[in-house]
Amino acid sequence: MSNALPASNPHASTPDAAAKPTSRPLLGTLDIMALVVGIVIGAGIFSAPSLVAMHAGSPSAMMMAWIVGGLISVAGALCYAELASTYPHAGGDYHYLRRAFGTRLSFLFAWARLTVIPTGSIALLGYIFGDYASQIVYLGPASPAIYAAAIIIVLTVVNVAGLSTGKWTQNLLTALEVGGVLLIIAVGLLYVPETAPAAAPAASSSGVANWGLVLIFVMLTYGGWNEAAYISAEASGSGRTLPRALFWSLALITLLYLLVNLAYLNVLGQEGMGASSAVAADMMRRALGESGAQLIALLIAISALTSANATILTASRTTYAFGQDTPAFSMLAKWHPQWNTPVNALWVQAAISLALVALGAFTRSGFATMVEYTAPVFWLFFVLSGLALFVLRRKDPGAHRPFRVPLYPLTPLLFIATSGYLLYASLRHTGIGALVGIAVLGVGALLMLAQPRGSTPPAS
Repeated sequence: MSNALPASNPHASTPDAAAKPTSRPLLGTLDIMALVVGIVIGAGIFSAPSLVAMHAGSPSAMMMAWIVGGLISVAGALCYAELASTYPHAGGDYHYLRRAFGTRLSFLFAWARLTVIPTGSIALLGYIFGDYASQIVYLGPASPAIYAAAIIIVLTVVNVAGLSTGKWTQNLLTALEVGGVLLIIAVGLLYVPETAPAAAPAASSSGVANWGLVLIFVMLTYGGWNEAAYISAEASGSGRTLPRALFWSLALITLLYLLVNLAYLNVLGQEGMGASSAVAADMMRRALGESGAQLIALLIAISALTSANATILTASRTTYAFGQDTPAFSMLAKWHPQWNTPVNALWVQAAISLALVALGAFTRSGFATMVEYTAPVFWLFFVLSGLALFVLRRKDPGAHRPFRVPLYPLTPLLFIATSGYLLYASLRHTGIGALVGIAVLGVGALLMLAQPRGSTPPAS
């Protein structure tokens, strides 16, 4: 899972909206690369590889999946780069969908942000924290769920009280996270196993990869690069700054992911990876003993905690803005004057996240269930964002496009096709989590039909 952070709704009627503050283009290529790498390389790389190994038919298929994931991400990033450079706006996906398809579909996207994507991410990060915290202090069979619920409650209380992690703390913990990745790569690639690690996957004796499931977990780990669209108005230089930063960021991330998986594979083998619920800790335990496992488990637990806190803070602002835009949900738009926090939005968000933790405990596979819950909705809106590129080229042919997708229309068609396949795979190959996620989106679709038709006016 990436550390993707939901952005606030740019169309919200905030108290100072009349002033219409404008952002300044201050972010260069390296600045944007640092942000993208920090968002994408999240706690997911410490959990998802075990699920990829479980469903891949061979080590070569497993490594190929990570390369394919990087290529799909680059294709999608090029599509987003055209949209973001043509329509630089803090609203990101919300803004493009609103311009292309009107207010009803943008309402459904906002509903998904309220009920599925950030809340599922919070619960997923809670389970990653729980899996690795359980390596340090085990609380019994329900240990991951107990830890996940506890941090959601504690971090929500902290945010309700108006406390937030300082910028320097966030940067320090992100550095620790990246340091953990580099430590895993160094230890894993330098490790010389006494015996050759087993090559057979844990869940498939036939040697045939289940590519649908494999790519779902791989693409989960690459998720978050699209958040760069939210800072498009702050990119300096020409309209090619953002595309350049996205391309090189994803190239670097793909390289790191390949090296991390090679490190896991060298120490544990594919069977050992597939059987692990905390693959990084198990790798370090075999290579350096219990002290190494405890160290990496602590670093990863801190990483997940930091990401969960940031997601709780920013997603609650999205929920608050949604309440301002939508009269039926106006109770979410309560801002506490003393604590300076969106209290109702925070508690509703916590309640949904805790319900998802309970769902994960029921299925006895919290991390995988949260991936199932978010994946269909996530890929549905990626398909729609890809289609928005075609719609906006037709509706707004005179718009200045500093960057155009290379090999148009093949590149966006590739992105839409792969996103559509992953949408299908997330429905075909997953379990109860996906059904619950679709049901929640279905409720939003019914509410969407009650919204007035219309489209957004051209952005200034």
